[in-house]
Amino acid sequence: MLTVNHFLSLAAVLFAIGVVGVITRRNIIVVMMSIELMLNSVNLTFIAFSYYMNDMAGHIFVFMVMAVAAAEAAVGLAIALALFRNRETVDVDRVNLLKG
Repeated sequence: MLTVNHFLSLAAVLFAIGVVGVITRRNIIVVMMSIELMLNSVNLTFIAFSYYMNDMAGHIFVFMVMAVAAAEAAVGLAIALALFRNRETVDVDRVNLLKG
């Protein structure tokens, strides 16, 4: 039988993988995918607690997080596309817009 600890352990591992991806990778697409992975691990936590507490509030929070993730993906990809058109790179270290 699966308990809430199994789901929380999986969510912690997914979140840790996402944090490592954000910290170590320099490609903006990979960084955004790592952020999505972290958001999905939070969604897993919300759903696990919502199921085990017999409360629907966690499901509502999941829908809000999914809306934020969709907006982040749309805006982030638009910014990445604009950066690639102007600077011809999606490397986070090579993009510096504050210098003229």
